Amino acid sequence: MNLNHKLSAWGDRHHPKILDIIRMLLGAFLAFKGIVFFNNAGYLRDLILEKEAVNQPAGLITAIIYYVTYIHILGGGLIFLGLYTRLWALLNFPIVFGAVFLVNITSPYVNSELWLSILVLALLCLFMIIGSGPLSLDRLLLKSNTFGEE
Repeated sequence: MNLNHKLSAWGDRHHPKILDIIRMLLGAFLAFKGIVFFNNAGYLRDLILEKEAVNQPAGLITAIIYYVTYIHILGGGLIFLGLYTRLWALLNFPIVFGAVFLVNITSPYVNSELWLSILVLALLCLFMIIGSGPLSLDRLLLKSNTFGEE
């Protein structure tokens, strides 16, 4: 049994339904932040350029903006639905990690969004380990593929 199956089995045994509600709230929050970044890409560009000490090619900055925006929107929506939660939590992890350690921790404003970013980072770590849970599309698809013999 490989590590993925062990993690999946452990996560299925230790997953109260309240965590599914928290997963849905996390997904909705990530999708909302992605939409905010999409509607205000200039703010995200300024935020990235403010933290960069050296000049980066414009294409790299644009690629980062697209990555952050679309991974948050798509990943947040799929985390909300509980479809490939571990994968989308993993793809969102570097973005939120950067938000905690590169953006918010160096912010001159006390309690700006640091605590919120730390909470989101902790929840992403949690859902990378325990997965989607019983109220998810992953579980629904698994039941439909095994004809209810779970």
